[in-house]
Amino acid sequence: MGRLILEYLDGNRIYVCKKCRIHLTNYQNRISKNFKGGTGQAYLFDKGINYHVGLPVDKDLLTGKHTVQDLMCNGCCEIIGWKYIKAFRDTEKYKEGKIIIEKYFVEKIKWK
Repeated sequence: MGRLILEYLDGNRIYVCKKCRIHLTNYQNRISKNFKGGTGQAYLFDKGINYHVGLPVDKDLLTGKHTVQDLMCNGCCEIIGWKYIKAFRDTEKYKEGKIIIEKYFVEKIKWK
């Protein structure tokens, strides 16, 4: 396996993995905090860094059927959320390509 290269974000209001403290995304990329995951509250982000995804799977979520991939931290391989690949309802298409990170798995740093 190749060498793992991690990215780090400049600035403030950064979300990091609670387990390994790797940078995942920041406040500017957050679209909504009104989502639910298996552990409770979850955030919808436009993009993130330092994660990899699992295989696509069709799931029936609260808002209908979606094709999603597990989102795993590159630092510790913990499943921290999911990535939307396809939404089957037109009203849910805005989620495609976006990521969900569950609040339980992240901490906020440099939050001034």
